[in-house]
Amino acid sequence: MEMMLTTLGFFAVTGLCVYVYLQRSGGTATAGDAAPKGPACLRCGAPQPRSAAFCPSCGVPRQIYEVVQAREASGEAEGAAEGPLHAVVRADICVGCGTCVPACPEPGAIYMEGKLAVVDLALCKGHGDCAEACPVGGILMTRGEAVQRVVVPDTRPTFESNVPGIYIVGELGGRGLIKNAINEGKIAVEAIGQELSRAESSAGNVGEVLDLVIVGSGPAGLSAALEAARSKLQYVVLEQGTLADTIRKYPRRKLLLGEPVKVPLYGDLWIADTTKETLLSVWESIIESTRIDLRTHHRVETITRQDGCFVVHAAGRDFQARRVVLALGRRGTPRRLGVPGEEGENVFYDIVEMETFRGRRVVVVGGGDSAIESALGLANQEGTTVALSYRGRQFTKARQRNQDRIAEAAAAGRVEVLLGSQVKEIHTDSVVIEQDGKLTRRPNDDVVIRIGGSPPFDVLERIGVRMITKDVPIAGVEDAVGA
Repeated sequence: MEMMLTTLGFFAVTGLCVYVYLQRSGGTATAGDAAPKGPACLRCGAPQPRSAAFCPSCGVPRQIYEVVQAREASGEAEGAAEGPLHAVVRADICVGCGTCVPACPEPGAIYMEGKLAVVDLALCKGHGDCAEACPVGGILMTRGEAVQRVVVPDTRPTFESNVPGIYIVGELGGRGLIKNAINEGKIAVEAIGQELSRAESSAGNVGEVLDLVIVGSGPAGLSAALEAARSKLQYVVLEQGTLADTIRKYPRRKLLLGEPVKVPLYGDLWIADTTKETLLSVWESIIESTRIDLRTHHRVETITRQDGCFVVHAAGRDFQARRVVLALGRRGTPRRLGVPGEEGENVFYDIVEMETFRGRRVVVVGGGDSAIESALGLANQEGTTVALSYRGRQFTKARQRNQDRIAEAAAAGRVEVLLGSQVKEIHTDSVVIEQDGKLTRRPNDDVVIRIGGSPPFDVLERIGVRMITKDVPIAGVEDAVGA
């Protein structure tokens, strides 16, 4: 018996010694510490493995901080570095038209992988023919690290801009992925709620002034509103159009969330290879069930500062708030034709996946570079019939390179160019075009309108938000297909 007690005591003392040793040494003997640690999480401050896609403590995806953490660009050329020149496909721009593949003189150096062009660096010789052929400027030539130079608002990890109290989330902040936008809206309002609660404890209630005005009802704006409701903040969402408009602006026909995203007050949102119509129905059900205070047809005209608060002027009235979240689209407000049928589901203001227009009859409207590039990319799709309608008699607004290319496409019968024409009506299976005073009804499936718009950067600059240039790592294949 005494022998047994002695043995148990020995093991107990030994275990205690090992435990004390591990505690004093920081636990370096544990298996989990073999993984190299990366920088602390910008949301919760917890250390995280360098290869982790999500913070193991709070679960936030690290990808949402890519633009915030990206280095500010120097005066050097984009992607300047040592090494051989090679092509890089910008997955955020590539529309999958495949024009680059036959243009490359090196067989297999660039190929299509699903809806995205991919460069084989072992075969790429840096000729640059693919970049020259790309109709949307989605291929760049670089050495070494693949980065894209973007102009974005100056923001902190909480997505607060250099103007205290103004937060910028979603596509306007540099990335338009739905999963990122939802997380950014949530994190921004989390920070706002914490800050306002501290301010109230020392200053008391502000009275009739709202806690928060959210501008935009896309994924970032709705997520911000849901988090505001969960945090019991007084808020309002201002949308210049309708909820359907924000969904229809997405240039993709198909949307994809690679993993579920937790939406405040709703739960996990997981949309795999779905349509914009399905996303719209989900958005509408969320709004109905949570009673979000959404004001449609409230286009924000000015944002000013007055007596320590922001005054947001929209739809003829002023909204006073202590904080403002801007969840605007990076493309701004597209200019419209103002013709019957323009609100139809077959009208687009941008294109990301040209493959989905394969075998369809498409009219592109506009005479600038974006319209010509869209027409050329669509013409490269198998079975797609393309007409380019422009009210002018010459493409004077487009670069000479694009003027030459559209002329070649017209001569080859790949694109029908309708100069001096205007679209008058849009139907589901046809379009009415006026040319030289004569109205013609043409069989047609889709209309792509590329006539410019009002960029949001002017609004930011007027309220003092600083725009900076950053070198952001090129988006990968997963970003190209993720919504």
